[in-house]
Amino acid sequence: QVQLVESGGGLVQAGGSLRLSCAASGRTFSTYAMGWFRQSPGKEREFVAAISRSGGSKYYADSVKGRFTISRDNAKNTAYLQMNSLEPEDTAVYYCAAEDKGSFVYSRSRSPSNYDYWGQGTQVTVSS
Repeated sequence: QVQLVESGGGLVQAGGSLRLSCAASGRTFSTYAMGWFRQSPGKEREFVAAISRSGGSKYYADSVKGRFTISRDNAKNTAYLQMNSLEPEDTAVYYCAAEDKGSFVYSRSRSPSNYDYWGQGTQVTVSS
């Protein structure tokens, strides 16, 4: 098992930046593909980005492509989400998630049901 703790959320003006961190403990971090998801009130949990176990492959939702960057440091057991050019529509609770069962392909990586482990979430609020 792996335990995940997100940090780095907060209040930022439109056009600003934030970097979210997801610290992992437990089993070897490099055995997990990692994903970031977000959820706004009244909406379903939405895929944001995912990264393979080695960090060599990444996927992004169209809504964040070119603005957000996912990365990981396996030596530090941490995944990151760098968010630039933030928009009010990015306001949500952001969750990191881990999965170790399947191959790293876009169709699997964007589905919350394929992730076994979740953090508690961190609030990101973007003001206009």
